[in-house]
This record gives sequence, C-alpha cells and structure tokens, in this order.
Amino acid sequence: MSRVVTIVAALLLVASVAWAADIEGKVKTWDAATKMITLEDGTQLSVAADAKMMGDQVKEGSTVKASYDEKDGKKVVTQIEVKN
Repeated sequence: MSRVVTIVAALLLVASVAWAADIEGKVKTWDAATKMITLEDGTQLSVAADAKMMGDQVKEGSTVKASYDEKDGKKVVTQIEVKN
C-alpha cells in the first residue's frame, strides 16, 4: 500500500511542476490593461507583473523573445526581450 501512495505522490509532484520554455515571434496585439500579448502565430502570452523586460516597450509589430512558465494552462512570461 505504501508503494502505491509513494507512486501517486510522485506523479502528483511531476504534474504540478511548471514547465519553462522560450518563444520568439512578432507581436500581433498587445493589451496593456490585461498584459496579454498575442503573437502572429496565435500564441498568447500573459506577462507576469514581475517579468523582466529588456529593450523597448512591447508594441504591435515588434519582434519579441520571451521565456515563460506554463501555469494553469497559460503561458506566463517571466522574461521578455523586445527586438525592434
């Protein structure tokens, strides 16, 4: 029984880990009020309040490179670089 509990606990731990990734693309829309970026490929990025911003302000037409964590099915930006 304890082996089953250990396996279940390990699976829950793995499932709760946020996955980090990087993405680069051109900004289609930027909603400053909701801090949501939509890239031309349809990817939506939510910019965290404590995200590190590098380069100029995010604006439509800018190319951005972002690092993000997957949280609750959303891509939450932790760092973003604007490459105009």
